Amino acid sequence: MDMDMVASIAYSIIRVSTPIIFAAMAALISKKAGLTNMAVEGIMLVSALTGVVVSAFSNSLALGFTSGLVAGVLLAFFIAYLSLKLKADMVLTCIAANLMASGLTVVIMFIASGDKGTSSNLKSLVMPEVSIPLIDGIPFIGQIFSNHNIMTYLAFITVYLVYFFIYKTPTGLRIRSVGENPNASESVGIDVEKVQIMSFVISGFIGALGGIYMSMGYVSWFARDMVAGRGFIGLSAMNLGNGSPIGSLIAAVIFGSADVASYSLQALKIPAEFVQMIPYLSTIIGLVVFSIIRERNAKKKRRIE
Repeated sequence: MDMDMVASIAYSIIRVSTPIIFAAMAALISKKAGLTNMAVEGIMLVSALTGVVVSAFSNSLALGFTSGLVAGVLLAFFIAYLSLKLKADMVLTCIAANLMASGLTVVIMFIASGDKGTSSNLKSLVMPEVSIPLIDGIPFIGQIFSNHNIMTYLAFITVYLVYFFIYKTPTGLRIRSVGENPNASESVGIDVEKVQIMSFVISGFIGALGGIYMSMGYVSWFARDMVAGRGFIGLSAMNLGNGSPIGSLIAAVIFGSADVASYSLQALKIPAEFVQMIPYLSTIIGLVVFSIIRERNAKKKRRIE
């Protein structure tokens, strides 16, 4: 492979990893509060459709972006309210939300565009690409890191913001204390329920960013179930990264690389079904490896104790 091809592959990896990074950060925020946000998939799906429909009808990029965020936040708040206030099972609530999002988005898309497959009849607006002045002129580096969608750069900024929020702010300290020991947190006056709802809503906000990127950055339209498991892959990346922002980022890029590899293999005479399963197979393998390592570390810790 020549350098141009290597740069093109690296560029694609960053581009494909973007929604997984958002999903991983969304899952991380809720996990730190002791909750598992399995509805990241549905949140991304609802936000993706909302951004497309609103931007198409209003002809406003800002309004489409904002409405997508609001849709994701509202769905996250609805799930948190049902689970934490009304004491519904969170896992079942998240699964129900994902199923609802899968069907409801198709219905709304049909009403808005008259099509059940894609929203190609809607003239959706797209988030702009950004050319980095100093980097853009460097032959190899510029090809990899410049001219990405603005949401891609926002994804990497989000990793830092999540790290700073969780580990460097009083609110982040409360979230971690609630996730590690809710009873102890409650004993010192922390409202555990309030902190968990807030964390889940923030998780929905970040997940919504990933959904908006899918339909207004990665492509310029909405398609049925277009998130295609990236919410769950992001959840796996967070677990593989052991709940660390940097570790989750690395895991997300690894899964993004597997996704790019599956696209590259489509040019070869390999069964399409095998190619399509590569990203999900890599997710399963990654979680198995993580589980083995974690179990070994736990055994070593017990021996020392």
